[in-house]
Amino acid sequence: QVPLVESGGGLVQPGGSLRLSCTASGFTLENNAIGWFRQVPGKEREPIACINSDGEYSYVADSVKPRFTISRNNRQNTIDLQMNNLKPEDTAVYYCASTSKPDYVCRVGYFTFWGQGAQVTVSS
Repeated sequence: QVPLVESGGGLVQPGGSLRLSCTASGFTLENNAIGWFRQVPGKEREPIACINSDGEYSYVADSVKPRFTISRNNRQNTIDLQMNNLKPEDTAVYYCASTSKPDYVCRVGYFTFWGQGAQVTVSS
């Protein structure tokens, strides 16, 4: 069973918006930092945004700032990635991941549990 589940992906025209959500299957994410990553075929998975357990600190990659924002609602057990002004180069599979490491860095190797990914396609 995949612990994390992404939703909200799809096809959008350039300039459009999508909101991805990450939630857990059967456990709370309240004590975990959460990251959003994306990957295109033939390239390494890259970090997009991360947020710590209480939402006080977040990181957003320069490549998507300020178009993307990350937020979390621990009461609803969800972490969202709001993506605005989408561009064709944002097309990728987007993954959310969790880590309980307090000294995490927003990089793939620091994250333990992963979702199956959500396809985002930006095309006219």
